[in-house]
Amino acid sequence: MASSVTARTAVGAAKVVKPIFSRDLDEAKRRVRELYRAWYREVPNTVATFQLDITTRQGRDKVREMFEKNKHVTDPRVIDLLVIKGKMDLQETIQVWKQKTHIMRYFHDSQEPRSTDFLSKFYQGHDP
Repeated sequence: MASSVTARTAVGAAKVVKPIFSRDLDEAKRRVRELYRAWYREVPNTVATFQLDITTRQGRDKVREMFEKNKHVTDPRVIDLLVIKGKMDLQETIQVWKQKTHIMRYFHDSQEPRSTDFLSKFYQGHDP
């Protein structure tokens, strides 16, 4: 009885997942390169359209940084999801559905987390 249960779970574990867009890792990487090129070409238009207080070079550096943040991902399905999100973000930027503040949030590298203890909040001027 136990051996049949083990055999069924072993068969279930070998189940092949359906790809989202890319059949393999090479195709997923190709889609990432296409998205990167689209963002790279769009940066000058975005800087001009939104009248950002950054240079085109700074914008392109930020695009590169955002892509390099996820370079460790090797699962094609996860890569496809990230590409879909990136394309949605690009479309929102091109269609000017975003505002200047939405784009400038990418350039705020780190914000300090709010304090949790009473004295730290008091010293920083936060409400308890």
